[in-house]
Amino acid sequence: MKTKTSRAGDKKLDDDTIRRLAYARNYQETLDFFNVTLEKGLSDAQVQAQAAKFGPNELDKTEGKSLLALILEQFDDLMVKILLVAAFISFLLAYFDDENNDEGMLAYVEPLVILLILIANAIVGVWQETNAEAALEALKSLQPSYAH
Repeated sequence: MKTKTSRAGDKKLDDDTIRRLAYARNYQETLDFFNVTLEKGLSDAQVQAQAAKFGPNELDKTEGKSLLALILEQFDDLMVKILLVAAFISFLLAYFDDENNDEGMLAYVEPLVILLILIANAIVGVWQETNAEAALEALKSLQPSYAH
């Protein structure tokens, strides 16, 4: 494994470490690492060798979350869980109180409103998450496939 001296000169770094730390390097260190100048960059053979060694210069492709996972994720919040429990308790109270009271369907308004708000919140959350994923995909498509 090929090693290079770090910026401080006191520690040897392997190619993989340098690749992972490339973002922290200035342009001169990058030029020195690849033994190139600003006027004459990497040759085609060097580009192919680097691509074979480190892989393609592109963002990782990840699978998007399923719709069901996005929906369930919206309910994975402490406040939402508390509201679900409150709606359930309110429904139970309305059901058992309905036997002694003549309110009828009016007793179920409160739990239904809580559930409708939670469903609306989930719809908005899924919509925002889907839009965010679409925006990231659009940014990835703007990534140039060839550098001059």
